[in-house]
Amino acid sequence: MVNQSKAYKEAGVNLEAADDFVDRIKDMASGTYTKGVITDIGLFSGMFKLNKDEMKNPVLVSSTDGVGTKLKIANQMEKHDTIGIDLVAMNVNDIVVHGAKPLFFLDYFATGQLDVQKAEQIVTGIVKGCKQAQCALLGGETAELPGCYDSGEYDLSGFCVGLVDQDMIIDGSSISLGDKVIGINSSGLHSNGYSLIRKLLNKNEFDLQKNIPGYVQPLGLTILEPTKIYVQTILNLLRDFQIKGMAHITGGGFLGNLPRILPKNVRAVIDTQTWTMNSLFTWIKENGDLDWSEMFQIFNCGIGLVLIVDKHAVDDVLIRLKGLKEEGHLIGEVAYRKPKESPIELLNV
Repeated sequence: MVNQSKAYKEAGVNLEAADDFVDRIKDMASGTYTKGVITDIGLFSGMFKLNKDEMKNPVLVSSTDGVGTKLKIANQMEKHDTIGIDLVAMNVNDIVVHGAKPLFFLDYFATGQLDVQKAEQIVTGIVKGCKQAQCALLGGETAELPGCYDSGEYDLSGFCVGLVDQDMIIDGSSISLGDKVIGINSSGLHSNGYSLIRKLLNKNEFDLQKNIPGYVQPLGLTILEPTKIYVQTILNLLRDFQIKGMAHITGGGFLGNLPRILPKNVRAVIDTQTWTMNSLFTWIKENGDLDWSEMFQIFNCGIGLVLIVDKHAVDDVLIRLKGLKEEGHLIGEVAYRKPKESPIELLNV
């Protein structure tokens, strides 16, 4: 009789390693469980019970995203314990900007050959991210795909579901002339622009193990700094303030993301001198032969999340952000937009 496990292992898939991995992550995942979770890791599906009394008209809000070629840098640095934070952040930040509280998260991890220790490090980051976002790691999929990935390489995707009362959905529709734009600092590059970063690194033959001016850690660790998770900050603000619109500044930078929440008759006028930009972005601009217009179209340039509020709420929101240990800045205002005029105007670029 054929030993199917042995036959599959010879084909490049290690079932014993997969079982070992599931056993290792069960306890980590259970540490993220909230009261809505009613299943454990290992079933065919994860189950979450909604509290029907929590809000009048509950609406589910969902998002899916990955971390792109930042994975390549993680592999080069052999550091995999923070990339999971990025994965969670890219999803939960996209739903909290609509006022939704993240409920649960699922991940998809694909690799050519399962390295249990590496995979465990990745899940450690996912668990950290879920705890920061106060959502449950409800389940996921580990796919061993020999022939699809080079040795040691892997890919990650995430899926998040949150909840918001229909009357409290934030979609930018109430934004009006005179409203103010507040920016909250990013932690660095977050998870966008890494194809360009890697091209820059290769072209200039930069050593990831060496520092760049102004930094005490290696370049590789600097650009691996995990994406900031804004969930607790935003949910705190929403308890006391009306936020008319929010934008997660991801791929496409300011120019690609802020217009997504603006009504057609208004534009956002942003003064780029109102915050101190992380010197990493200046280093990228100079070494990548980019102009600032390109930078603001690719990177967050120091602002990871944008809020639009009534002008009378600005001071109180900024005070609250400071109390939450966030660096917030009044970076612009909402103005009238003429036909065919750009929805974003960048001043002092």
